[in-house]
Amino acid sequence: MYVAPMRGGTAVQDHVALAEIELCGDLIIAASAAAERLSSDRIDEVLGVLEGREGRPPADGRS
Repeated sequence: MYVAPMRGGTAVQDHVALAEIELCGDLIIAASAAAERLSSDRIDEVLGVLEGREGRPPADGRS
């Protein structure tokens, strides 16, 4: 991934922001492929939060 340098030559990566952008992208793709509105359960599935509800971390490592 290319990260544009800031003025002064310092490149900055915000890993939390990048992870959130990736999740939003996953959600947008799922919504555009769906015939109707996504249910809350389907949104949770796309975002990988179903497994984490019972105190276990999600299987894909997202939290």
